[in-house]
Amino acid sequence: MEIAGYLAAVLIGVSLGLIGGGGSILTVPVFVYLLHVQPELAATYSLFVVGSCSLVGGARAYFKKLIDFKVVLYFGLPSLLSVFLVRWFLFPLIPPHLFTIGSLDISRGVFLMVLFALLMLAAAVSMIRSDSKTPMPAIGKKRMGGLIIQGLLIGAITGLLGAGGGFLIIPALVLISRLPMKIAVGTSLTIMAISSYFGFFTTLSHYNIHWGQLLSFTAIAVLGIFVGTALSNKIPGQSLKKGFGWFVLAIGLFILIQELCFA
Repeated sequence: MEIAGYLAAVLIGVSLGLIGGGGSILTVPVFVYLLHVQPELAATYSLFVVGSCSLVGGARAYFKKLIDFKVVLYFGLPSLLSVFLVRWFLFPLIPPHLFTIGSLDISRGVFLMVLFALLMLAAAVSMIRSDSKTPMPAIGKKRMGGLIIQGLLIGAITGLLGAGGGFLIIPALVLISRLPMKIAVGTSLTIMAISSYFGFFTTLSHYNIHWGQLLSFTAIAVLGIFVGTALSNKIPGQSLKKGFGWFVLAIGLFILIQELCFA
């Protein structure tokens, strides 16, 4: 299972390079189910892996001029604030055991994974159903306020679940902010690099990190991102959006079934 986990690291990098998200969707389950890391620690590991891959992908997008830096500013800074507040104040308040439903014991780990899956399903449906081709509006006060609110919400999710947020950032940027898919990918990678590293390093002292495992996994994932970015140059943006939606839907259903039926 450990070998399968490291092989999956390649797919995480490919996912981030190809569609600007999905890396955290894979990273948390891979660490939990294949490398047998506790969900809380897996969430922390995910922040580092996704942050490292996103940094590489974001740098490549920068040189191709596929980043909207105004969106990074108005979306990214509120996201950082949310990550900090959630990681430092909310996350430690969640008890290890929450409640029991019949024979199903709902621990903090199970709760986080189920919440993760439900958010993924909602995001997936939005991406699959949307065929909007509305032009991107200019950043006025109304749009600026929308970006700030989106950043706060997705930052909170990033801090709570250890997800870089790409599986939610991409739908938000494409469906609400009307960014073209390929610019949304580069912008998403930049936001994720900032928020993921911030979440990891501000709470690093809370966990006992196995650096050998984490750095090896990250290095393999970074290699995958070069494959993903090369593939993205050959695939139309609309096809990427639909494919991303179906990908998120499949992983979300898997996690939900795994946690509720086989926990």
